Amino acid sequence: MNNLDLLTAITVFVLSVLVGVEVISKVPATLHTPLMSGSNSVHGIVVIGAMLIAAESHTLLGYVLAFVAMVFGAMNVVGGYVVTDRMLEMFKAKPRSDEKAEV
Repeated sequence: MNNLDLLTAITVFVLSVLVGVEVISKVPATLHTPLMSGSNSVHGIVVIGAMLIAAESHTLLGYVLAFVAMVFGAMNVVGGYVVTDRMLEMFKAKPRSDEKAEV
């Protein structure tokens, strides 16, 4: 990777961070949980990208970075599904008090 490729990659990364912060800051607080549950696919793409990096890597640093990326991506996927499950539990009908006595 030459200097121009590295500079281009860093520029794309910085611009994507700035755009991401700007977009997320405009989202109302009531939509953050549904947005997080919908972003599980993005975290899955991160895991796949980390696997591709691990396949192409030939150095210890590359393997370590790919492993860390896979761990963080997997944690985000699992966490997103946990949050989604908790969110959906809020919308289930609660049993009435007379039904609790029968159970």
